[in-house]
Amino acid sequence: MQAPGWPREPEAGFTLLEVLIALAIVGFALVTLLQLSAQSLRLVKTSGDYQQAMVLADRLATTTQVTDEATDGGEEGPFRWERRIVLVPLPEELQPKEIIPGRELPKLFAVTVGVRWGQKQQLELATLRTPTTAPPVPGNQPATTIGTQPPTTSSTGQPTTSGARPSGSDLRGGFGTR
Repeated sequence: MQAPGWPREPEAGFTLLEVLIALAIVGFALVTLLQLSAQSLRLVKTSGDYQQAMVLADRLATTTQVTDEATDGGEEGPFRWERRIVLVPLPEELQPKEIIPGRELPKLFAVTVGVRWGQKQQLELATLRTPTTAPPVPGNQPATTIGTQPPTTSSTGQPTTSGARPSGSDLRGGFGTR
């Protein structure tokens, strides 16, 4: 006969060390999931702010009526914006073949809208635009829209137009973010 308790037969169950290791693994997994969840929420907020800034920049760029170089800025909610309009040289392939005396050469403007928010977050949107209205021409002729010709009168006395094109061409060349 053996002494009571020696050698014992193995009992079913976990040892204290196995339970502690399992709790450490579960704790590590929970902490990792909480960190991923918090990071996901930060990214959703950052993405939403970026989308609002892009909508603001797009609205400012598309509603701009370009006639001359200018710089302006403002604030809208948490966003600070600056709009710059700069005259750019017209590419040679867009230059008119013949120059009409008394008529101003076509112009091309770069419209750049920069939006800043938060600590160091910013974006910049740029587009090319032509003037939507012609600058006043010296003389007694009324200003006409760029790309259209003034109405002429036919032999029947009815006004006619020829060669009319849509005004305010938007030569959107894309945008860059910074």
